[in-house]
Amino acid sequence: MSNDVDVVIIGAGAAGIAAACHLQERDVSVLLLEASPRLGGRAWTVEAQTHKLDLGCGWLHSAERNPWMHLANIQGLEIDRSDAAWGRQYLDLGFSVNDQREARAALNDWEKRLPAVVPQSDRASDAMSEDAPWNTYIRSICGFSNGVSPDRMSAKDYLAYDAACSYRNWRVPSGMGTLISRSLPSHSAVSLSTPVTAIAEDPQGLRIATAKGDIRARTAILTVSTKVLAGDAIRLPNDLDPWLDAASHLPLGQNEKLFLLANDPLFVSETHLFADPANPLACDFYIRPFGRPVIECYLGGDSARVMSEDGLVAAFTLAMDQLADLFGNGVRSKLKPLANSNWSRLDRIGGAYSSALPGRSGARSLLAKSWKERLFFAGEATNPDDYATAHGAHASGARAANEAIAALARHRDVAA
Repeated sequence: MSNDVDVVIIGAGAAGIAAACHLQERDVSVLLLEASPRLGGRAWTVEAQTHKLDLGCGWLHSAERNPWMHLANIQGLEIDRSDAAWGRQYLDLGFSVNDQREARAALNDWEKRLPAVVPQSDRASDAMSEDAPWNTYIRSICGFSNGVSPDRMSAKDYLAYDAACSYRNWRVPSGMGTLISRSLPSHSAVSLSTPVTAIAEDPQGLRIATAKGDIRARTAILTVSTKVLAGDAIRLPNDLDPWLDAASHLPLGQNEKLFLLANDPLFVSETHLFADPANPLACDFYIRPFGRPVIECYLGGDSARVMSEDGLVAAFTLAMDQLADLFGNGVRSKLKPLANSNWSRLDRIGGAYSSALPGRSGARSLLAKSWKERLFFAGEATNPDDYATAHGAHASGARAANEAIAALARHRDVAA
């Protein structure tokens, strides 16, 4: 752990692995450090009763331009290109056709009003009509998409993502976490369970302190979440305060997943249900993805806070109560908790994905700037329009790798 390294990558999530892939063909030494005992970061596929379940990112968003598609093809992984069941309420349970039409119209109207609030407050909630009947539904959608309520969400940030996204969403049956973790080149130097505790300047570049010893590096790519970066887990030089300030304006939203075993004909494969749209704690249910006897329960914003504040049992109870409201009380005996995420309680992550505070969407570009051509920043939060996605993280990792390569070349020219 005391070897000199050209590039140390801190964090083995999507951005860190993408940076490592980008550097593999270059004549540079690379070491990847990861605080947890696994690869993938917020991409995590687990196996429960033979079923592959993504606790984190699970979709190839903007699939036709998603760089993970290429890596999936290289690995020979199956890609499911069928349309997502989102937007179709199974049997219109608990959400009539007319109400669905009105809710979507209200959501579209809110989105059309967003540009007008950007130069004013930039607060997405200011585009909502006061006491409008579908405000709770809009708030839930913001929770699912951004992990926060619209009063804590930048309208400009939301619009940037919307403009860039193609809304073509595909899946990997073997799991996004599987795809991303397996994309790391097999010969890569990796140290798992190695949290970084400090980064300091060194005469030849940087000195990186870890629980396993110090490392001298000419450059480093820092890919940790904004929650970690803005906190005190890693001691950084004082003149990095502007980067920490930028990270604090890009807090992680709260999103969690629960999986229920549901092996009963009552549940139809590849269907979708949105719980009571008038309930601020509404969950979103994807029924039997890939035909598996599983229901994926998605919690966002207010509903995800039930898990972080009241615990796992309360979260499963919330989801099962809402399914009972839709299918009848007898459904409870057909459901069994199977797996769950807990992102907000993971110390070295601390939440789902970043969402810019009102007036702070520019923090993404600030966070992406390099420091003294020694320390480079990557991660979904540094992407100005593809934030909150694995492909946005990939693009940021490739960018940071290119910046590090160029900086190393300049350093060598100066030394020569």
